[in-house]
Amino acid sequence: MYILWIYLHVGWRFWRWRIELWLQQLHIRESTRSSMKQTLLFIRHGQTTWNVEHLLPGQLPGIALNDAGREQAARLADALALIPISAVISSPLERARDTSEIIAAGRGLTIQLEPDLMDTNVGRWAGQKFDELAKSDPDWKAYVKDPTVAPEGIETFPQVQQRALAAVERWRTMDSIGAYPAFVTHADVVKLLIAHYTGLDAGKAGSLFIDNASVSLVEIDSEHVQHARVIAVGWSPHPGWLKPAILEGQQDKEDSPIKEDSPVVENSEQKT
Repeated sequence: MYILWIYLHVGWRFWRWRIELWLQQLHIRESTRSSMKQTLLFIRHGQTTWNVEHLLPGQLPGIALNDAGREQAARLADALALIPISAVISSPLERARDTSEIIAAGRGLTIQLEPDLMDTNVGRWAGQKFDELAKSDPDWKAYVKDPTVAPEGIETFPQVQQRALAAVERWRTMDSIGAYPAFVTHADVVKLLIAHYTGLDAGKAGSLFIDNASVSLVEIDSEHVQHARVIAVGWSPHPGWLKPAILEGQQDKEDSPIKEDSPVVENSEQKT
């Protein structure tokens, strides 16, 4: 029930945020953004062949975006063109770097690499198929059920959350980082960051749905960090999303910050 509450609450915040941006674009309302407020963008990389084949990549190198993934990233970059992204901080893994380069193109930004935004270290499971692990490895089945506990050499969700949060705080508090820093990373990392900002237990973060080339948004007041507001979870914006809703028709359904058919999914489906 708490997962459902998160999605409903975030959905209300999202539409309020979207309307405020629309009014600002039409110069009907001036921006009241304080220099102390930041909007953090948590972006999951685009699709890879490993996603299609249901392989678990973990921190293995050499996994780049496929053609569909590059198209997804380009579509997201176009949709985010009106948001003044002030910095791009990326996981050093290829699929995240590829996505970062597309997002940053034309913005005059240098991509900053941050190892603590890397995907979960899944040790011996890296390179294996989800369904085969589910059939043959009791340790994997136990980990999917409770990712707060792991065999030796495997990161737990609390460990991933701790390093990712430390990285976000380290970067977002830099004087030169700006009001709209984008962190390009992986599904588990985005889930665990959103879990932190919503008060969801790290062990239940796998129930959140974070699609390829989606963006989750968190507003933070630097003077009141404990009042961070999540305003989108796994949102896949369509180019032109800032148009008034009355002009968009069916497109609004495509632009929803919430996937209608999948508020709850197994953690093992999105570990890339």
